[in-house]
Amino acid sequence: MMNRTAVALVFTLAAIAPAASSAWAEPAIPMAKPVGGVDAVIADYEALARQTDGTDGPGWPDVSKAAADRRAQDYAALKARLDRLPPSAPDGEEALTRRLLDWRLGVLVDGARFDEDRIPFDNGDGFFNTANYAAATTVIRTEADAQAWVARLRALPAYYDQQVANMRRGLETGFVQPRPTATSVLNILKIAADQPAEASPLLGPLKVLPATIPADRQAALRADALAAVTQAVKPARAKLVAFFEQDYVPHARDTLGASSLPDGREYYAYAVRRSTTTDLTPDAVFALGEREVARIRGEMAAAMRATGFTGTLPEFIAKLRTDKQFYAPDLATYVEKASEIGKRIDGLLPLWFGTLPRLTWTIRQKPPEQEGSSSGYDLGDPVKGVPGRVVVGSKSFGDPLFGLPSWILHEGVPGHHLQIALGQERTDLPAFRRKDEPTAFIEGWALYSEQLGEDMGVYRTDYERFGRLSFDMWRACRLMMDVGIHWKGWSAERAASCLRDNTALPERAVLGETQRYIAWPAQALAYKVGELKFLAERRRAEQALGARFDIRAFHDAVLDDGPMPMDILHDQLGRWLARQGAAP
Repeated sequence: MMNRTAVALVFTLAAIAPAASSAWAEPAIPMAKPVGGVDAVIADYEALARQTDGTDGPGWPDVSKAAADRRAQDYAALKARLDRLPPSAPDGEEALTRRLLDWRLGVLVDGARFDEDRIPFDNGDGFFNTANYAAATTVIRTEADAQAWVARLRALPAYYDQQVANMRRGLETGFVQPRPTATSVLNILKIAADQPAEASPLLGPLKVLPATIPADRQAALRADALAAVTQAVKPARAKLVAFFEQDYVPHARDTLGASSLPDGREYYAYAVRRSTTTDLTPDAVFALGEREVARIRGEMAAAMRATGFTGTLPEFIAKLRTDKQFYAPDLATYVEKASEIGKRIDGLLPLWFGTLPRLTWTIRQKPPEQEGSSSGYDLGDPVKGVPGRVVVGSKSFGDPLFGLPSWILHEGVPGHHLQIALGQERTDLPAFRRKDEPTAFIEGWALYSEQLGEDMGVYRTDYERFGRLSFDMWRACRLMMDVGIHWKGWSAERAASCLRDNTALPERAVLGETQRYIAWPAQALAYKVGELKFLAERRRAEQALGARFDIRAFHDAVLDDGPMPMDILHDQLGRWLARQGAAP
């Protein structure tokens, strides 16, 4: 998966963007002259997006209530302008861009009424990691760059103040996280607050400075950054800990499901539509989960028998969780094995994709203060020269090795890195199309990539094939667990039983994943819904083209236009099939 705050930082149009310092707030953007064309609407929208994520100023994004209200008005005005424009040519690039912008604006306008800024965190990630993610992608090339980064560090307390103001509004209105979620974040905040200033990852951008900056100035800049962390960041993080200890955790809710929030059932139904990019209802998603769990369980039984095991599926799962042969002795060994799998997949990619990204990817360990966030993918930046990064935690070697191929296929290539890097490199497209984040496409493609690994020959043992099915079951269980918690009133234990009874995930992962779904309503639904859509589109193309079907051309057609909602992808691939001469 992609970390929530990393997504919000780079994909500025994500559902819940991190807040920022009001010191750098700007007035609402001036709307273009009456109506104008599609390009004018796009320009105004992207200017608004830059203000939202803080790239137009030296601070952090402004999501104060006043700024959020202004943005909501601007989004509604932009959508109205777009709706009033005369129709575009149906098959042109403008028509696609317009449809994608209309979808995104619709999501933003519909979601503004729920004031999600009141909950700017989940169980392991959120606003408190914003600066850490920014530090990981900040490259210092000049002294001015270094001074700008120090200025951002000094602006961090005001950023936190806005976040606290939003959370206090949540406390006043009952729009808060459950107590277990709030407690997990309190523990993460304590780690960051207790960390010595000298060990802060916020100093990372200044560790290696260009030789064009004199040595004495380098020392002075590093001293300025350390002073900013010591004098501004550390006290601000201590205040966050106090706020969570004294105010948030004691008043967090006792219920788990989003349905218990004010207007909670409406909110969850909206979150389901946003995450899946479909009109599926929660009950329809749950029924899909039931069907997928039953189907995959049958395939897992067959895969188990292929290993020669003669017992029951629960007995086999118990063996996989306890047999030391399936686990690395330490993190270094785990990363080495992951790296070998990744390099082996790199060598297979040209057989399956006609277009590959230039940006490379690597594997890195998360710093201690980010241990609570899920291991996954952090975006690179081809302009800054930052590679894509598959991230692991200090305890990742406790995950079974037979799951590694699926995980690398998902987080690395041809999953998140390939898809996202290709989108970043389409500089001929409007910025919002390169950066948007329809979750069903992003996560659905990554899950499709796990299954594609079967075709590619990535899985080399029956245990690795079972590992893929266990991962597939994991995502099918999500459909039932998420809806069960947020729509049907399930307990955490009842939800966790789906993973515990049907997958080979270790108990640590079972508990962590359950808490993740509690804290982030509907996000986990996108994976399986999106994957099934990609598989259906591939079957459609295979049937339409027969012997003329080219898997490389199909994958290029899927990824070439950037991420998009699944119904728009269906229409785009229909046009592609027509160009290939397929019968209508």
